[in-house]
Amino acid sequence: MLMTIYRTIADGIKDAEQQDICFAIQKSKFITHFAHVEAEEEARAFILAMKKRYFDARHNCSAYVLGRSAEQMKRKSNDDGEPGGTAGAPILEAIKQNGLTEIVVVVTRYFGGIKLGVGGLIRAYGRAAALGLDAAQKVEMRPFCRCAVTVDYGLLASVEHWIRTESIRMEEPEYADRATLRLLVEPSDLPRRRAELTELTSAQFEAKEGDRTYLAIPC
Repeated sequence: MLMTIYRTIADGIKDAEQQDICFAIQKSKFITHFAHVEAEEEARAFILAMKKRYFDARHNCSAYVLGRSAEQMKRKSNDDGEPGGTAGAPILEAIKQNGLTEIVVVVTRYFGGIKLGVGGLIRAYGRAAALGLDAAQKVEMRPFCRCAVTVDYGLLASVEHWIRTESIRMEEPEYADRATLRLLVEPSDLPRRRAELTELTSAQFEAKEGDRTYLAIPC
């Protein structure tokens, strides 16, 4: 399966204990919540948790985006009693403007007694969502290939120095009759890393490519 690069937010708390991001206008209070989710069931559960926490609020409007590529994207929004298109859509647009997926955003509104009008609601919900997403820790999910490099102990110090110097990511090594270093390398870097190892060790190493995994890179 093709693994694509995508942007999301760091995995974190998915319940009602999340820190509030607040925004007020014309006496109405907007509170933004967000979470990393990977399935529609998780998104719905988070929305429900926010509705339970803020049961006394007039509206708990939401939007979520799922899927790791354009072909897989699923987007959904809910105005939760606000005029159609004035709440869920601007929340969804804020997610889109940040280029994020695998995320759910809920904006809770406590009505302050002054009507904002259609345009005012769109701006308010969009602003509340944008403020919340500004506070989120964003990450770029990049595919990495697991590569097990096995060398004799006489070459271990040199290879470990190379790994540190090049800031190559590594999982837990294995030390047996020979040393096996489990590297995480971006697929496009594999030929270059193999060439560097060949020169460093005079081709005295074994390398076995394994499966691929995603790593979260802060952005």
